[in-house]
Amino acid sequence: MRKVKIFSSIILWLFISKALCAQDSNIRVIAYYSGTSEKLEEYPIEKLTHLIYSFSHLKGNELDIGNENSIATVNKMVGLKKRNPNLKVILSLGGWGGCPTCSEVFSSKNDRKVFARSVKNLMVKYGADGIDLDWEYPAVAGFPGHDYKPGDRQNFTRLVKTLRKTLGKKYEISFAAGGFEKYMEEAIEWEKVAPLINYVNLMSYDLVHGYSVVTGHHTPLHSTTDQLLSVDYGVRELIKRGVPKGKIIIGAAFYGRFWEIEPDAIKSLYQSGKFLKSESIRDIEKLLETDTCFQYFWDEEAKAPYLYNPVKNLFVTYDDGKSIELKTRYAMENKIGGIMFWELSLDYPEGGLLDVIHGARTK
Repeated sequence: MRKVKIFSSIILWLFISKALCAQDSNIRVIAYYSGTSEKLEEYPIEKLTHLIYSFSHLKGNELDIGNENSIATVNKMVGLKKRNPNLKVILSLGGWGGCPTCSEVFSSKNDRKVFARSVKNLMVKYGADGIDLDWEYPAVAGFPGHDYKPGDRQNFTRLVKTLRKTLGKKYEISFAAGGFEKYMEEAIEWEKVAPLINYVNLMSYDLVHGYSVVTGHHTPLHSTTDQLLSVDYGVRELIKRGVPKGKIIIGAAFYGRFWEIEPDAIKSLYQSGKFLKSESIRDIEKLLETDTCFQYFWDEEAKAPYLYNPVKNLFVTYDDGKSIELKTRYAMENKIGGIMFWELSLDYPEGGLLDVIHGARTK
């Protein structure tokens, strides 16, 4: 009898363990996409839960997808549901430099209502599943020259409330959130917005960016002695502000950032430098194959890679397969809502970083 009980307990434990693992692997995998409709067919769409069209913009006070090529891309995305019936197609508003009139338009109650109706009309017309607000940024400085004011914080809340009332529960609402301190503190009324949205897409990349004058990791998993901003920092800040773990989507980068540093620098990381350019993961890996002067480093504290070329005085910060796998595991182990990345067309159609995410999910 005792053996039967022990055996039954083992079976029950295995069943529970399997169920927990299955629950962990159900994280969302969200891809932003800014490429052409033709290239979409090349990618393993079956490995995504969400595909975000990047970007639609404001035309007056309405959401506008854009020209015929943009519409063709949205139609292609929706058509890919034949390959992946569970795929959600989301229209994103704005992007870096793409929301010059957001502060003005969303300060008006009437304009917010018109905008929300236009969003619903596009959802119905194209068969899309929701909207992602990529307003960079409400209430704090973003793209140079774009208007922002303290009242944006409350107006963003009003915008989300109007969207939820208009769209109901059928359509998803998410927004792209800056991963830096000032955004966390001043841009969003977190306790009011969190109950209304499906996800917060945490932009835990570009944490050192084109305006930074010191090198660093642009998308590290963990903070270091020399750098506060990281994926983990952003997650902890959102949780502290009342955002449920299941609504937090961490960000990964399918590209790297290049800096030129001083020739006499003792090391390449955390040194004065000048930002040069961004390159896709494909281009970075080709560079490693063709330029043997690039040295690979792994920062165990940050859980992030970087490159240094002492001949050309170049520093590169990026995500690779190792860091992407660790981010995916982080989301699963901490029961975070999922992982998103910018952006799909920068990846290899086969054997790329999306495949790394999928592999980590399904282990």
